[in-house]
Amino acid sequence: MGWREFDLVVMAAGCSALLIMLLLPMFRRYALARPNARSSHRIPTPQGGGAAVILAVAIALGADGALMEPQRSALIDVLPLGAAIVVVTIVGAIDDIFRLLRCGVLPCRPWLSLSRFLTIPAELRAIPVVPIAVERAAEIVAGLWFVNLVNFMDGIDWMTVAEAVPSTISIFVFALFGAAPPLAGSVALALCGALLGFAPFNRPVAKLFLGDVGSLPVGLLLLWLLLQLAGSGHAAAAMLLPLYYVADSSITLLRRLVRGERITEAHRTHFYQLAVVRGLSVMTVVRSVFAVNLVLAGLAALSIRMSSAAFDLLALAAGGALVAALLVMMWRGKPA
Repeated sequence: MGWREFDLVVMAAGCSALLIMLLLPMFRRYALARPNARSSHRIPTPQGGGAAVILAVAIALGADGALMEPQRSALIDVLPLGAAIVVVTIVGAIDDIFRLLRCGVLPCRPWLSLSRFLTIPAELRAIPVVPIAVERAAEIVAGLWFVNLVNFMDGIDWMTVAEAVPSTISIFVFALFGAAPPLAGSVALALCGALLGFAPFNRPVAKLFLGDVGSLPVGLLLLWLLLQLAGSGHAAAAMLLPLYYVADSSITLLRRLVRGERITEAHRTHFYQLAVVRGLSVMTVVRSVFAVNLVLAGLAALSIRMSSAAFDLLALAAGGALVAALLVMMWRGKPA
């Protein structure tokens, strides 16, 4: 990592922390999350820290683009992504302040309208063996689910940090070695830095939550980064990095559907939430998630290095087994 990359991550972290300190009084006044039967916190806690995270990403990338001509041209190409980020950030802010959206499952119409902003270049093919129309339709459906699941999984302190930091660092490293576009590396590094600036305020017991204003656009940025990685010919690596998040949220959704529950209602039945309810500390849970994500990142790196379909299947199987073991541990909770 050179001085430019170091400056980028430090700027993003510093801007995030500074903005949080400036905005925290406003969050305490207007965006206070009060505990209820389905929440994981016990005292009223301000939310909205994600606004500072997203602003810090924009500031850091903007400053980087102003100083580097190649980056400036690349940033212009992703203005549609920026427009989509603005839209979901505003929607998240409305949710946090007015609680108009009770569980984070947003109506399909606003999300589908984002497809007009979040255009995907025709040359970017994550699954080239299927027709492009089928791939794009699958990406829209997966995108709707992925952005929502990041919101669902942001239910205990440091959880989003434990998931996103290993993923973004990995994508940055992959971009350094040409396995992802350079711009994806810069965006990943800026997002990583901004989340690191947020992390001290969200450390258990948290003084500030990310909020929907942060979890929704962070989910969209992670989705874009994973698509960039998959479109560079590394679909297995792109599936490995978020495997725990996808598994926990998707299995939980299926369990609730089977039980006939209303999936639009808030709940505390994700595996990581059950682990805390059943006696594991928040720190034990997030450390376990972080450790598993580090191993998944290693498997993703090996998948890129080996460049073999057979090894990709082996890596996915190993990652699946590891995530399954983590879910079982969470389900069981603290031993009696």
